[in-house]
Amino acid sequence: MGLSQVDIEKVRHLHDVDSATDYLFSHMKISKALEDALDYSSQAHINQFRKSGEPYIVHPILVASIVSSITNDELMAIAALLHDVVEDTPITIDEIADKFGKDVAHLVEGLTKIDDIRDTELVPSSSDEKLVVSALSFRKMLLASIDDVRVLVIKLCDRLHNMLTLDSLPPHKQLRIAEETLVVYAPIAHRLGISFLKNILEDLSFGYLFKEEKHHIDNYLDSNFHAIEMKLEEFKQLMQKLLITNGFCEDEVEIISRVKHRYSIYLKMQRKGVGIDEVLDLLAVRILTQDPVKCYKILGLIHLHFRPLSSRFKDYIAIAKDNGYQTIHTTVFYNTAIFEVQIRTFEMHKTAELGVAAHWKYKSGGNNIKLDWLNNLGYQNESVEDFYELIKNDLYSDDIVVFSPKGKPYTLPRGAVALDYAYAVHSEVGNCADSSLINKTRAPLLSELHNGDIVKINIVDDTVTRCSWIDAVKTSKAKANMRTNCNARIRDINFKSSVNIVSTAMNLNHARVEEWFETINCERRSNIPCDIDNYREVINKYTTEISKNSRFKGFLSRHRFKLKSTVISGIEIFSISNISDVVFDYCCHPKVGDEIVAFLEKGKAHVHHKMCKNAMKKMEVHEKMLFVRWERQNIYHYNVIVSLHNEKGALAKFLTYLVKLNIDISLVELGKDSGDYIRYCEIGFESNEADINTLRAKIEKKIKVIHLICTDDAYKN
Repeated sequence: MGLSQVDIEKVRHLHDVDSATDYLFSHMKISKALEDALDYSSQAHINQFRKSGEPYIVHPILVASIVSSITNDELMAIAALLHDVVEDTPITIDEIADKFGKDVAHLVEGLTKIDDIRDTELVPSSSDEKLVVSALSFRKMLLASIDDVRVLVIKLCDRLHNMLTLDSLPPHKQLRIAEETLVVYAPIAHRLGISFLKNILEDLSFGYLFKEEKHHIDNYLDSNFHAIEMKLEEFKQLMQKLLITNGFCEDEVEIISRVKHRYSIYLKMQRKGVGIDEVLDLLAVRILTQDPVKCYKILGLIHLHFRPLSSRFKDYIAIAKDNGYQTIHTTVFYNTAIFEVQIRTFEMHKTAELGVAAHWKYKSGGNNIKLDWLNNLGYQNESVEDFYELIKNDLYSDDIVVFSPKGKPYTLPRGAVALDYAYAVHSEVGNCADSSLINKTRAPLLSELHNGDIVKINIVDDTVTRCSWIDAVKTSKAKANMRTNCNARIRDINFKSSVNIVSTAMNLNHARVEEWFETINCERRSNIPCDIDNYREVINKYTTEISKNSRFKGFLSRHRFKLKSTVISGIEIFSISNISDVVFDYCCHPKVGDEIVAFLEKGKAHVHHKMCKNAMKKMEVHEKMLFVRWERQNIYHYNVIVSLHNEKGALAKFLTYLVKLNIDISLVELGKDSGDYIRYCEIGFESNEADINTLRAKIEKKIKVIHLICTDDAYKN
């Protein structure tokens, strides 16, 4: 069932064809089809060698061996033997199909497609953007492989062997491949439920990316090896005795002890801010038995004889994870140690280790495994950066399980809110969510959910747009839907206001402007309220077109459509007529930087937030509107180091002084004491002052400046 650590080390040290072939046939029964594929691949890769100097064919043979350790699917083993043939030799997919059948060709084509995408999309290893580009690679790989999960499994096995032989590559390539493995491939293994592959890929990558941290963890585990083994063995024997004295036969249960894998220890230390000796589930035993009922009997015996940590109990048998994982998790005290205990059936153990590979069935070359999570990761309209932000919660966060009022379980990332649950139920439920009931108590939609909560969502008839809530939800599905709704709402507002702005400027009926807008580019129309240059171009285009009609010549000679800029109360207004004042309406009173719209009333500009409902009502009845934006100010970013006298309130007094200079502080960092009286303080801030010398003089009226630099331009100091 998968590869043990002994197997991994064996694969790592197999470098000749005969040994690799023997190892393959120790996992997969010899057949003519498999031998034919081996011969075909050997001939295709003849005279090809890896960076390590070994014959290239050793690699596909060992990839096929790893595949065979996961599943006895012969077609997958054949595809693994042939996975590099199309990319590295003149052989075509059609030739593969003729020789080995369409199903094998389909798998090889999927693997080749992944490699093509990787080669095209990944930036050079010297780039700082490796992580983001790996996210793009991940997205496109999923989209290329989504029709057959077997392609992903073979690719994971290919990546595992590449990681085992990574030492033969130069250091910069080792880092790139390790990072790509950690960001792209290990999460896929996790989502497919193939835990042994996920753990191995993570630990191998960890060793290259965080050498010092891994060395520290290895040292601790090596130094404490005997103590850890003694604790585990003592607890394991105690478990065995407890079960046998309570009616279990020896052949009914199997107890496995383990230490948490390295990368998982590292992540726990990082997330909790603790040392390795404070990681609660460092030591664990796994108890395997024959059926689910016995799992609960074992749980009862453990809780009756050991004090459990109730906050760390999870029942994934009753409520399986999305990838099919089923196990009871509990954590108990014994002597001075804490042990995690996992209880599952032998069949559940197979599923936990091998995931989707444990139970597949194929029909006419396809497979019947439904992976909803794959479908939910197709963010095709997002930028690379947005895509990575969207998926990272889905891939890396811990899960909680909440329930519908009818008891249907929903798995959500830790920190998810009621609105996340609404979108998990259905996109329309999320879009139309109005309020929620959590455990029968009315609660806001942004209330954080906890394991076991029962959630009900009350809905309204229309979509509710919540642009300011996008950062508050956790799931990618909620974020993507809310962003789509928000963009659609803003586009609709821009369309409506563009008609009103142009008709106001030209003193035309809105129907005439709407009719003319039908003839121009939609994107240009929607940009009118946001882009002054585009607004001017649209007016010029209109006047040019109507001037060709003799009936309008007199009208145009009397009306010069020249937009004048006026700045009042921090708002810049572009208008044909004179504007006497700016009024911020009480219904929404926008803050500086918010998106805004303005209506013309008695020579005054009445400013609203763009999303204001009252503003929308005014737009719909075509009230006169103006082009407005916040006054553009030159902001300069500075960094200063000053020396403070070590006296009570010195820093507070200085910061108050900076505020009086109209300085916006973004960073305050105190350095170490130097002597008994002086302390250095570093401050990052923004200012309208362009002249650094003038600024220095103002600051030095209050305090000694050690260093002042404009971070917009390092040469301005």
